[in-house]
Amino acid sequence: MSRRPQPDPARPATVAVCAADDGDTRARAARLAAALDLPLIEQGGADFELLLTVTPERLELRCPRPRGPRPLYVDFVEGRHGYARDPHRFGLLFNAVGFRPVPPSVLDATAGLGRAAFRLAYHGCRVHAVERSPILFALLADGVERARGVAAIRERVGERLRLQQSDSRAVLGGMTADEAPDVVLLDPMFPMRKKSALVKVEVRILRRLIGDDHDADQLFQAARDVARRRVVVKRFHRDPPLAPNPSHSHEDGTARYDVYLR
Repeated sequence: MSRRPQPDPARPATVAVCAADDGDTRARAARLAAALDLPLIEQGGADFELLLTVTPERLELRCPRPRGPRPLYVDFVEGRHGYARDPHRFGLLFNAVGFRPVPPSVLDATAGLGRAAFRLAYHGCRVHAVERSPILFALLADGVERARGVAAIRERVGERLRLQQSDSRAVLGGMTADEAPDVVLLDPMFPMRKKSALVKVEVRILRRLIGDDHDADQLFQAARDVARRRVVVKRFHRDPPLAPNPSHSHEDGTARYDVYLR
């Protein structure tokens, strides 16, 4: 029996939009496909590696192959990333951006699925979350819109979380001194390490979607030129710093935040 060819890691994944049913989701899927300039297809999608699927509940990124991973979506209400959680669980992030004496303003320049941005906004920061992938941004915006439908989140976060689909280098380069954030947070997608068996399935999907951030050094320099107080870069525990001589780091067994003070 022939095996399905494996995806070429050197090229981005092929993506289409589909609806989970023939009701209201069909019209929403058509609008989304037009906005993102992606094909609109019926369920199945054997010719595409990823399907951006509009369901009655949310927007999901699905792998249509048999026994593929679970759908990827943004949810700030339920589950392990839900809003009702102990902030001390995310102490590394909070310590790295510097919450004292008051929560800083933060530009999350690689927002991705928005988890860091949402945590920071929920706990008091003014956050400008920028994501350049239109597909990732659609997932993020969908998750934030659903979260703001919950009164407790809407009252807590308010207008502190701002989303923008753009290249962060252009956003940073166009900022005036008055607009500059206290902190710029970077979590670039770096090339896969050789020992990659334990890399999360979620990270593998994102890598197929957006590839590596080969311009991470340029983004870091733009961030350092603008940030008022510090640039924070998230890395895997054993990976080298993005730039030499961080002022200090916060780390545990898996992740590390390198801090570059101004």
